Amino acid sequence: MSTSINEFNDILNAEVHIDLDKLRESSRHGVPMEIRGDVWKYLLGVNPADRSQELTSVKIKSEEYNAIEKEYIEINKRIRGEVGRYQKIKNLDDTNGYKQIFENVIGAYLNHNRDVDYHPALVHLCAPFVYCMKNEYEVYYCFTRLMSTLEEEVDINEWASSWLQNLFAKELQFENLLRLWDTYFSIDDPIGFHPYVCLAVLKNARENLEDLEQSEIRTSLLNLPLMDMEQIINQAFNIHHEILEKQISDSL
Repeated sequence: MSTSINEFNDILNAEVHIDLDKLRESSRHGVPMEIRGDVWKYLLGVNPADRSQELTSVKIKSEEYNAIEKEYIEINKRIRGEVGRYQKIKNLDDTNGYKQIFENVIGAYLNHNRDVDYHPALVHLCAPFVYCMKNEYEVYYCFTRLMSTLEEEVDINEWASSWLQNLFAKELQFENLLRLWDTYFSIDDPIGFHPYVCLAVLKNARENLEDLEQSEIRTSLLNLPLMDMEQIINQAFNIHHEILEKQISDSL
């Protein structure tokens, strides 16, 4: 059952300590867009659950971000181009100067991680934070938390489809992506759970793919239609549970 925005606000407005367990459980069923950015900051560990440390943490992060060089002349044009394409495909607006936020955040990330090469997927992975967070430094720290998780859990030198590497950041309709990431950020092992979501998406898309040519199938899988994400996520949990049960049964 989804949690109302008032119930989320009750959790977020706690005076002493944010109940992260309660926040995670509530977020698994979806977060209202109006407060999604606020919720994600706690789920990703960008903001501390201890409210007494929050102001200090915010000040430090803001100052640290301001001190990072953001201009990356060699790739700024490529970022702008990819942002424009992404916004057009996903029907997203740029009325709030989002392109500049993309440039600043990705530029700061690349300047701070010189061993990382620019790839268009960085735009796709950054987009949910750009459109959900109120402040640019929050976008940066949430984005870097996600990238750190992907670097630790996904072998970028091993072949994998865009689905597996980028958490559907490019392929899903934007509202579906945000809903899926609500669940990912609320569970302990989103990278481990992601393949089951891929299986659930394939299961739902199978009927529509059967009569397509190979090239059409690839195009369809790289630009998925609007889907019932509640159903997809529930199916993914069921698939995960069934596989675990089989593994336990086989080991007995």
